Amino acid sequence: MKNNQFAQKSVNLNTVKQELAQIGFDPVEIENSKNVADAFLKLLKKALVNVNDKSSQIEKLNNLLATPDQQLGNYLVNNGEINQQVFYLVVLQLLQFQADVDFKINDPISAMKKINLAYIPKTAKWNKNDLLKAWYLLLTTHTKNGQTYLDHLANQGFFKGISKEHPLFFNGKAQAIFEPNDLIYETVYVETDTDSDKDGNADLIKVEITRPKTSFKLGTLYTASPYDQGTNDDWGEQMTHNVDEPLARKEPDDTTYSDIQYQKQPQKFSTRKTMGFSDHATEHHTPKPGYTLNDYFLMRGYAVVYSSEIGTKDSDGIQTCGSHAQTDATVSVIEWINHKRRAFTNRTDNIEIKADWSNGNVAMTGRSYLGTLANAAATTGVDGLKTIISEAAISSWYDYYRENGLVMAPGGFQGEDADVLAAETFSRSLNPGDNLKIRPFFDRYLASMKNLMDRTTGNYNEFWDERNYRNDISNIKADVLIVQGLNDWNVKPVNAAKLWQGISHLPINKKIILHQGQHIYINAFRSFDFNDIVNMWISHELYDVDNDVMEQIPNMIVQDNVKPETWTKQKSWLDNSGKKYYLNQHGLTDTSETGQLTYHDQLDQAEFKQYRISPQKWAKDLLDQNGPLKANQLLFKTPNLTEDQIISGFPKLHLRIATSKNVGLLSARLVDYGEANRLNVTPTTLVPKGLLLGHKWYTDDLREFTLNKHPTPSKMISFGHINLQNRHSSYQNDELVPHQFYDIDLTFQPTFYHLPAGRKLGLVLYGTDFQMTQRGNQKIDYTIDLENSYLQVPHK
Repeated sequence: MKNNQFAQKSVNLNTVKQELAQIGFDPVEIENSKNVADAFLKLLKKALVNVNDKSSQIEKLNNLLATPDQQLGNYLVNNGEINQQVFYLVVLQLLQFQADVDFKINDPISAMKKINLAYIPKTAKWNKNDLLKAWYLLLTTHTKNGQTYLDHLANQGFFKGISKEHPLFFNGKAQAIFEPNDLIYETVYVETDTDSDKDGNADLIKVEITRPKTSFKLGTLYTASPYDQGTNDDWGEQMTHNVDEPLARKEPDDTTYSDIQYQKQPQKFSTRKTMGFSDHATEHHTPKPGYTLNDYFLMRGYAVVYSSEIGTKDSDGIQTCGSHAQTDATVSVIEWINHKRRAFTNRTDNIEIKADWSNGNVAMTGRSYLGTLANAAATTGVDGLKTIISEAAISSWYDYYRENGLVMAPGGFQGEDADVLAAETFSRSLNPGDNLKIRPFFDRYLASMKNLMDRTTGNYNEFWDERNYRNDISNIKADVLIVQGLNDWNVKPVNAAKLWQGISHLPINKKIILHQGQHIYINAFRSFDFNDIVNMWISHELYDVDNDVMEQIPNMIVQDNVKPETWTKQKSWLDNSGKKYYLNQHGLTDTSETGQLTYHDQLDQAEFKQYRISPQKWAKDLLDQNGPLKANQLLFKTPNLTEDQIISGFPKLHLRIATSKNVGLLSARLVDYGEANRLNVTPTTLVPKGLLLGHKWYTDDLREFTLNKHPTPSKMISFGHINLQNRHSSYQNDELVPHQFYDIDLTFQPTFYHLPAGRKLGLVLYGTDFQMTQRGNQKIDYTIDLENSYLQVPHK
């Protein structure tokens, strides 16, 4: 195991004493101890949360070793001194590491170094101040199960008797002092600034609040989740589009951006008349586990708010999949929390209720669609939104459902599109009476949406421009923490990369974390202190805690794809220069050569049927130079690399290409070749329900990225696709004459990839992508002019 803690803050001795005192480890009592061993004994007894009598305490401590041949309890009673060896042998046991498995009992410091645990370097005899500093450091150090030792104590009830009048901060982070029975569950209805169902009235949306019982004004974690009130999975499956359709010829045109630029139109609708005020909610919601990061913060003195927004169960409006109306509704909740908008106790009586429990500060959380709405809200510049934690989040819906003039499936969801997602999340349909009233209007909207999103051409148009949040990046005032999986082919890395580029010059704080996973949350990983990072971040953002988080946390953290449990700080991602590789008969080389190579797109019906059923088999066969698809691809490789390479940024491909028809598409994959045990992109569950989120509270599975036990011959690094009729832009159609060569530039998905020495870098060119593009199985041949074709790979 290797521990990676970025949010463990070094503090001076005065701070050590002050913060230990506020959680019950009294420095005065320690200083008055008869010796250092006695002081250590007092600290340990206080950490035995559920053991109160002296004899039992010594017995429990005797389950631990102080030296290879002395039990801890007896040692502390009979000795006066503590040194580094004794203390860190005890520490490894307290942190739940196993003797003779994780460490050697006669050499604890080697284990501390190997596991990457912080320790006091002093080797001479310790004094009481050394002990206090070491104890403080221990409390902020992670156990084998991925939480700080202080969290481990809190989960046993360490903070049961402490005051809950306000959040408690230790080492710059909020601590789990609250209990589940301290929570209040309320439901209110926020009036928005949109009328998406066109009934002439401002849409009212249901908002569910969970908050600790305290008089202190709370900061709020807000998650806008269209899924939270239920989904229509069967309806979505019925609406899924057929992708076995031919690529359509597009009439050449000279469309410019101004022709398709979205212009927001003003709305006219009525708002409610307040008929009275209430200081308490009259509706309540049932407790249920949510996003576990939010659940983690409920015990730490934050309110958590969920809203499914417009078009969902018990709310007005319709689902619009990323439109301005959805953004307006999302922002309305922030404005209510920030005391600048009305909410009501129910849907009918117009009794207004204020967020009088709120300090007005909001952080938005959530992954995928949830993080997408955080992006959307941030681009409005709404007051009160202090930060967003944007996890695997869309920054432009075109980059989710389209690519360079092609219909493009998010990974694993062939045939899904904006209309399908709108139907799936239209949970108003789950209330039959409400569905009777609204369904005809929504069905008409879906029909219009299907036309506007345009699966025929795949082009960028006004529909997609409305759903491009990057158009409004300059409005962002909130600080931004981006989290993105480098193997996420659902919400692809381009969404995070272009958001990161767009905010780079804004006067806000911004940080990015790149992990090696797919479309996942990363808040329950053993090797990485993500929860601590977010805790430090929002403690500063929502409670103005002066914890130096902006200096403490690197601007960029990247997980290595070769070494397990390795996370490093990096200076840059997208601004690296590239190495040019030319395409020729012998692979990827430093020099160009003349010649042409051809590949075909059509498969016989048996092969086509096989790959339709199993796109995973197609993806595996595609990377095999001598496999069943060798006529349907061109594969180029470098020689074995003589040294490690870090590919960092957007790989780019320039081709001179001709097609046998007046339609065509180019697909390309960048590949790591070489037999190796690679890091799994799906995390392994180490301990089911092994991560406790608070005392007698919810749990999460403890997970980690592990090495595949079986070697694999290759791994896709990145990919790109383009319609050959969209050589200049995704909204302009170019002419495509059969057998005529055209220059085309294709930008791949951005990556950060460690390619070890001894491996080969590969490039695969092909047409139809069975996992992502439409599958027309057309008889099209593609020819590459090698002399004018090259790959540019960004290296650190």
